[in-house]
Amino acid sequence: MQSNSSMRTPLGRVRGLGSAKSGTGHFWLQRVTAVSNLILAIIFVFVVISLVGKPYPAAVATLGNPFIAILALLFILSACVHMRLGMQVVIEDYVHTEGLKILAVIANTFFAIAIGAASAFAVLKLSFGG
Repeated sequence: MQSNSSMRTPLGRVRGLGSAKSGTGHFWLQRVTAVSNLILAIIFVFVVISLVGKPYPAAVATLGNPFIAILALLFILSACVHMRLGMQVVIEDYVHTEGLKILAVIANTFFAIAIGAASAFAVLKLSFGG
């Protein structure tokens, strides 16, 4: 008879997953988005500083530049993914009622999508001259 001292469930052994299922991917995605947020935030600080004292049409022209618009969209995507991942960790750590935890994670995902979509819409409208 073979002794199995593993604490993994039979399904976990078959799938080859640890107890957290996809924790490593979550961890790395949060770190990668943090680095991209840092780089993109520094760029946007310089863009905003360059707009100080300029008239509205100059600001619209700068923010409507395709290169700046693409950077803004990348920043929005990265920030929203990072925000969702960070809040998911907080929810999973501090909400102990399973049903409430599931609802909070779903609400968090919808909130991140709504913020990202509204922000992307604003950038696209500005960049296409709307």
